[in-house]
Amino acid sequence: MRLFFPLLASIALLSAGSALAQKTSMEAPRGFDQPATGIATGRIDSISYTSKTVGTVRKALVYTPPGYSKKKKYPVLYLLHGIGGDEKEWLKGGHPQVILDNLYAAGKLKPMLVVMPNGRAMKDDRPIGNIYGPDKVAAFANFEKDLLTDLIPYVEKHYPALTTRENRAIAGLSMGGGQSLDFGLGNLDKFAWVGGFSSAPNTKMPEQLVPDPAKAKKLLKLLWISCGDADGLLPISQRTHDYLYEHNVPHVYYLEAGGHDFKVWKNGLYMFSQFLFKPVDVASLPTYTVLGAQATTNVRNAKYPQILPDNRAMFRLKAPGVQKAQLDLGRKYDMVKDSSGTWTTTTDTLSRGLHYYSLLLDGLPIADPASDTFYGMGRMASGIEIPGRGTSFYAQRDVPHGEIRERKFFSKVTNSWRRFFVYTPAGYDANTSAKYPVLYLLHGGGEDETGWAKQGKTDVILDNLIADKKAKPMLIVMMDGNMGGPGGLAGFGEQSLKRFEDELKQNVMPAVESNYRVAPGAQNRALAGLSMGGLQTLYAGMKNTDQFAYLGVFSSGFFANNAALSDPQYAFMKANAGTINTNLKQLWLSMGGPEDIAYANNKVMRAKMDELGIKYAYSEYPGGHTWPVWRHDLYMFAQKLF
Repeated sequence: MRLFFPLLASIALLSAGSALAQKTSMEAPRGFDQPATGIATGRIDSISYTSKTVGTVRKALVYTPPGYSKKKKYPVLYLLHGIGGDEKEWLKGGHPQVILDNLYAAGKLKPMLVVMPNGRAMKDDRPIGNIYGPDKVAAFANFEKDLLTDLIPYVEKHYPALTTRENRAIAGLSMGGGQSLDFGLGNLDKFAWVGGFSSAPNTKMPEQLVPDPAKAKKLLKLLWISCGDADGLLPISQRTHDYLYEHNVPHVYYLEAGGHDFKVWKNGLYMFSQFLFKPVDVASLPTYTVLGAQATTNVRNAKYPQILPDNRAMFRLKAPGVQKAQLDLGRKYDMVKDSSGTWTTTTDTLSRGLHYYSLLLDGLPIADPASDTFYGMGRMASGIEIPGRGTSFYAQRDVPHGEIRERKFFSKVTNSWRRFFVYTPAGYDANTSAKYPVLYLLHGGGEDETGWAKQGKTDVILDNLIADKKAKPMLIVMMDGNMGGPGGLAGFGEQSLKRFEDELKQNVMPAVESNYRVAPGAQNRALAGLSMGGLQTLYAGMKNTDQFAYLGVFSSGFFANNAALSDPQYAFMKANAGTINTNLKQLWLSMGGPEDIAYANNKVMRAKMDELGIKYAYSEYPGGHTWPVWRHDLYMFAQKLF
C-alpha cells in the first residue's frame, strides 16, 4: 500500500499584469528607505494631548502626507513602538516619513495620517531604568484605554480624520506589535486594519485574540502578521498564524530573512501600508511572503523545507557536484541550481498531512538530510507534514502525557526477534493497581510498527482525548503486520492473513498480557487497522469475536475482484452472523471518501454485510487514503471503546 498525494491547484503569485487590487511587490526594493530628490514630501508634527487615563499631558508625532490639506478627510494609521522606545523610536530607527514619501511618489499609497504615540501609558513614560519592570509592562497594557479614550478623540478633533472603523488602522513593532494585535483585534468596532511586526510576548494567546473567528472574518479588512526568520520571537507570530489558519480567518503571514530589528520592521511598514484603505483581494493574501515557516518534520535547526502560507512547500539542498536534481513528491519537480551549487524548487499547494518524498540526485533517490525520515512505501523516506484545518485533535497540548514504549519478543511464527510499541496513558506508572483495556492497532502496507507510533501521532491523539474525558485510559499496542513472504497484493492471501492471526494470538497478546497491567476479557480488547491492517482486522477479528469486542476497519475492505480470498470470509460471516453480532459491541467501518483507493472494495463489502445481516457502523471523513484520515479514524474510534 502506497500513500497517494492529491495536489490542489496552486495560488499564483501576483504579476505585473495582474488585475487584482494589490500590485505590491513581495519585498521592499533597494533604496526604499533613502530620501529621494525631486519628490513631494510629507511633514511630521509633534502634538501634546491631555490624557485623563494617565492624568498628565502626553506627546505623540503625526505624519501628514504630501499635499496635505485640512479641506480633505484622511484615514489614520496608529503606528506603535517597542518596549525600549517612545514616540520617536520609529522616527529615529525607521524613518517612516522617507518610506511613505517614496511610496506616495510611486503612487502606491492611499493618502493617510500616521500617528506615532508613546505606548507606555504612565506619568513618566520615558524608556529609562528597568524597561522590563512590571510597572512599565503594565503601562503598555494601560495604553489601550489612553489610545481609545484620549488620543484618538484628540486626533479626530484636531485633524481632518475620517472617523469610521474602516478608516482606522493600527500596527506596531515588537511590544507595539503585541499591542496592535491585542487592541486592534480586541476592538474591531474601532479598527478594520491590524498589523503586528515581530510581535512580542505581550501578545495575547490566539484564543483570546480572536475568540469569535466568524466575527473577525466579517469585520477585518486586513490582518497582517510579519516576522524575521531568525527572530527569537517568531513562535509568537507562528502560533497566531496557526490559529487563524485553523479557523479560516484571512490574513497575511509574512516571513523574511532577518532578526528582531528595523530591517524587518521597515519592510513591514513598506508592505503593510500599501494595503491600507484600499480594496483587498482576500484570495491573494496567502501569497504575500518571502519565506515560509520551517516544517515541523525538519531535523533540528534545518531551515528547509519551508511551508508557505498557501501550503506550497519550498525545498533546498546544497549539492554542487550534482548535474540534475529533482524532488519526488508523488510527482516530480525539477530543481534549479544557483551559482553556489544550491538546488531549489517550490511545489504546488499540497494537501494536509504527511507526505513521503525523496530527492533524486542524478537519478538516485535519497532521503533529504534536512528532514525526518519515516518507514513508508516499503523503505525509509523523508516526510513533510503539511498543516491543515480540522487537525487540532492531533496538535500538541499542555495536558498530561503518556508514553510510547518499545517491547522486543521472539516470534515462534517467524522464528525471529521482533518488536511492538505500546502507548501507556498518563499515570500508568503512578497508579500501579489500575488495569487497562487494550487496543491492538495495525499499520498499512509498505509501513511497519513505527507507523502509528510516528506518522499516526497515536500518543498525542490519546493524550488529548483522555485529558478531555472523551476516551477511557487504555493501552495501545502497535505491532508489525509484515509477516514475510512476497510483498504487495500478490503475496497477500489467506496464508498471510492466518500467519498474522497466529502472530497476534500466540506471541503479541501473551507478551502484552504478561508484561503490562491489562484488564482481562474480550470486553477489554479492541482490534483496528488501516488498509492492509484493516484486512488483518477483518480476518483475525471476525474469527475471534470471543477475544475482541471492538473492531475498527479504516480505509479497507475485502477485495471485490478476489473471490478466492473474499468468498471464504463471507461464508464464515454467514455461518456465524448471530455470534458476531452478539459478541461485537462495535464493528466500525470508515473511509476517506470516494477518493479513497479502497472505497469501492469497502462499498461492495458493506453491501455483502447488509445481505448477511452483519451489523456495523459506517463513517466517512474526506481526505482519501492518507494519514490525516487515519488519525481522524483513531480519534473517532477510540471514543467508542470500552
